[in-house]
Amino acid sequence: MTDLSHLPPARPGRRAPAWPGVPLLVALALWAYAVRHTDVSRLDDYGLVSALHPAFWAGLAVLTTGFWFTVRDARRPGAWSAAYVLGLLVMERATQAVLYPTPLYAWAWKHEAVIDHLLTAGGLQTADQVGDMAVYDQWPGFFAAEAALQRLLGVDSAAMFMAWWPLVSSLMLLLPLLLIYRTFTEDRRLIWTAVWLFYVANWVGQDYFSPQSVAYALHVGVLAVVLRRFGRSAVRRGRPRQAVWTVVITVLIVAIVISHQLTPGMLAVCLLALCLSRRYRDWVPLATTVVIFLAWCLTAALPFLSAAMPDMIRSIGDVGANVETGYGATPTGAGAIATSWAARLLSGSVLLLAAVGVLRQRVLRHRARPLLLVAAAPLPMFAASSYGSEMIFRVLLFMLPGAAFFAAAALLPKVRTLAADAAEQEAGNRQATGSAKARRWGIGTWVPLAALLGGTLAFVPAYSGKDRINYFPPQEVALVRQLFDQAPEGSLVVAANRNYPDAYASYWNIGHYWFLDDARSHVDEIVREPAATLADDMAGVERPARAYFLLTQGQLANSEMNGQLDRAQLDRIRTSVAASPRFRLVAENGAGWLYELKQSGGAER
Repeated sequence: MTDLSHLPPARPGRRAPAWPGVPLLVALALWAYAVRHTDVSRLDDYGLVSALHPAFWAGLAVLTTGFWFTVRDARRPGAWSAAYVLGLLVMERATQAVLYPTPLYAWAWKHEAVIDHLLTAGGLQTADQVGDMAVYDQWPGFFAAEAALQRLLGVDSAAMFMAWWPLVSSLMLLLPLLLIYRTFTEDRRLIWTAVWLFYVANWVGQDYFSPQSVAYALHVGVLAVVLRRFGRSAVRRGRPRQAVWTVVITVLIVAIVISHQLTPGMLAVCLLALCLSRRYRDWVPLATTVVIFLAWCLTAALPFLSAAMPDMIRSIGDVGANVETGYGATPTGAGAIATSWAARLLSGSVLLLAAVGVLRQRVLRHRARPLLLVAAAPLPMFAASSYGSEMIFRVLLFMLPGAAFFAAAALLPKVRTLAADAAEQEAGNRQATGSAKARRWGIGTWVPLAALLGGTLAFVPAYSGKDRINYFPPQEVALVRQLFDQAPEGSLVVAANRNYPDAYASYWNIGHYWFLDDARSHVDEIVREPAATLADDMAGVERPARAYFLLTQGQLANSEMNGQLDRAQLDRIRTSVAASPRFRLVAENGAGWLYELKQSGGAER
């Protein structure tokens, strides 16, 4: 198979000029200027999109343009393409870590609480001890590793480094992606364009401080090893080496299985799809995955699965219910809707490009058929479970390595076989090559560049458009920590929803109740008579424990933008609690309010 480009090779002894470094440096300079002049203190419903300085968008456009004209030139060393991809990761994954003084995502703070619990308890605990949070003790791989890392670094909390986790987890994917793509082509233009599109299309947000981020990187790593070392040609090279690679993937699979619930299932269906290809009829990787997964499910994870299995069985085959969003997960307001559509259009465009690449590149369709099977394998998971209304996003995430490869192929010239080239040369037909050179700066250059630029810019609203929900200012962090610093063991914290930092702090000895998770009838009752209803809900707490009502900026943003309660209803609840003689104000600042329920039978403090 030939390279994708018709450009002539570099002349011997002649070094390509270093002009590709100019757009890269300009883009990074614009980015540095933008982050110094971006104010995130007042985010609106468009999140980081409207807050970013215009220099950021200019830098991203310069970076993308420089990458395209660099990657498509056969004379450029691959190191330039790698440098541009690293620049992309800095601009799109490190921007939030630089701009925000506190880590993003309530779920990242939740995982920090799980690590804190593991260090505090000194071991795993059952549902009798920590309730629903015991599910994390049944998949403890990520948390145990991070607890060890926290001790190794000598830091008090994972919050010290988890803001940079999206960049770290994205870098973890780079090597396995390169190995996968190099399995099916040696053309660095296709390889690096596929890597670029993968990162641009990976807006799903599973790169934050989470078990999924590590398990996904390990999943892609297993696929890389299997695709490169378990094909027919690799097996013929010797069984001893095959045994070594079997040990390697076994270690990776064990790490996946003990860390995350969904990823082992996705890995199993991808490996099963590979077995449908004649090139990958080695059943060892699939059998290893299934055996380890079942062994874990029937032992350590059995308590959770025993309780969850009836609902999981009922959801199988119910595709409509598995992909629909429920109450509290519907984008509301112009900003949230625009962000949602940006993400949908970005994903749809990449998948459409992948379909074009499959249809257009006949040679790749044959040569990279295993990668096409891996891309299609996650689709049946739509029928398996809703996974908390997130299955559609997880399926997209696991399709991306293959989808990005074929999407990149759609942007580049057609692949030709060596036989086709030989026939053309034998016939003395040089006109096609000359025409290709003439079209070098024509539609085949500018249309793909426009598509690449549009996708790269669309990543920002898709990935950062909900930062009003995901960002917790220092004042909010301080208020919540003040609460848990003073709350006695056995206390109860009541909040609208769990979208605030440290929402699960001390979950092993302090109760948490989020009333928007309750039945809608009870939520309506709270809206009608806020103070009285909440006081009744909190009345069961006995001294020395206390009952607190917490309302913060993060809760307000999440409720408004996800279609729960609007600002007027939330203001009514807070005003009612503030005016009630049954509550007293403990603390407040620009990011929230903290009230305590007065307990009868004792003097007011």
